[in-house]
Amino acid sequence: MDKLSRRDMLRAGGTLGAFGALSIATPAEARVWTWSPSGSVVGTGAGLDPRWVWDPEADTLVASLIDRGEVPRVNTLLRTWTKNGQPLPAGLPADLKAFMEKARQLPAWADRGKIAAAADFNNRRGLYTGVLYGFASGMMSTVIPKEARAVYYSQGGADMKDRISKTAKLGYDIGTRNAYDADGEMIVTCVKTRLAHAAVRHLLPKSPHWQGAADEDIPISQADMMVTWHSLPTTVMKNLVAWKVPMPAADSAAFLHTWQLAAYMLGIKEEYIPASWAEANSQAKQVLDPVLAPTPEGIKLANILLELGATIDAGLLTKRVLGSLTRFMLGDEIAGWLSIPRYPLWDGLLNTFWGPFIAVREGVLKVFPGADSTYWLFDEVLRKVLLAYLSGAQKISIEIPLTNNPNYPNS
Repeated sequence: MDKLSRRDMLRAGGTLGAFGALSIATPAEARVWTWSPSGSVVGTGAGLDPRWVWDPEADTLVASLIDRGEVPRVNTLLRTWTKNGQPLPAGLPADLKAFMEKARQLPAWADRGKIAAAADFNNRRGLYTGVLYGFASGMMSTVIPKEARAVYYSQGGADMKDRISKTAKLGYDIGTRNAYDADGEMIVTCVKTRLAHAAVRHLLPKSPHWQGAADEDIPISQADMMVTWHSLPTTVMKNLVAWKVPMPAADSAAFLHTWQLAAYMLGIKEEYIPASWAEANSQAKQVLDPVLAPTPEGIKLANILLELGATIDAGLLTKRVLGSLTRFMLGDEIAGWLSIPRYPLWDGLLNTFWGPFIAVREGVLKVFPGADSTYWLFDEVLRKVLLAYLSGAQKISIEIPLTNNPNYPNS
């Protein structure tokens, strides 16, 4: 039997038939949504499978803006909106302004004490989190099939340096001391990203190239957004714990809270946002772990990202160093999927000295004779990676796209 795509099933037998046929095409652990909304930040919800839920309010609005030809003017106006507390630009369409005024409001469960504690945490741990955003989260995105295809065939795939800078801006903004304050930029970044996602949902289904590769009709579902979310804070915290970075409960809770707020501001429904790390890890086992897999698009994107890092800093950040960092942080299986060669020197250094290096940085262990140069090298690698991937984050303007990847005709 030929492999059935979700699109084929929907066309052949309707939605009900698709649910029945889905068992043919998807692994058992991904078939049924079982995570309970009782574990969410609001503790309640309809319990709908997030694979079949998108962002209808934003999607309808942005599709209308595109069809009305208003996006170029809107993008020009929104370039001037850069701070959370800044009034929206005059001249925005009334329906867009009403949506954005609502979308920029923090939820009732926002905790200013935790936000302040997170700012302190990021100040102390920003070097670790920044590198993890780049090499645990960023490279993981290339083995999330739906995300890899959406990036590759959408406008973002045409300029990966610009695309990675826009993604990096989210990590940069959430790590600032004033992320959610009036003079910060995290809310602006989230709202603009939400609008961009809505545009991709409208545009990408029109690409025959994406249609030929994807197993869905509409990209960036609530489930897809949660998969990406888990590739960020859940994956970062997993690595920090594995590295035995001292993690007081207050720090852990504060870091989670800022990302819970980010999920909400990005348009993820409250009933899907985990209330605790235990719930986050439980949800990740259902939505993230089973979907990781190689794709031709993801392999190409991974190579672009590795080349990009080496190009930005042609000195210390060679492709070998970046490849070894990817293998160290994501494991041999994912490195193999991405066709990343083994580099015995750097692989050996990371496997042998990374744990002691973290212990030294955290004051748990003293530097022993002969290790000084290795630890200095690791520290420089961390700083170089952080600068390479975040250097353009402050200058980026996130805009509503009007096309898919122009490198593919008729897309």
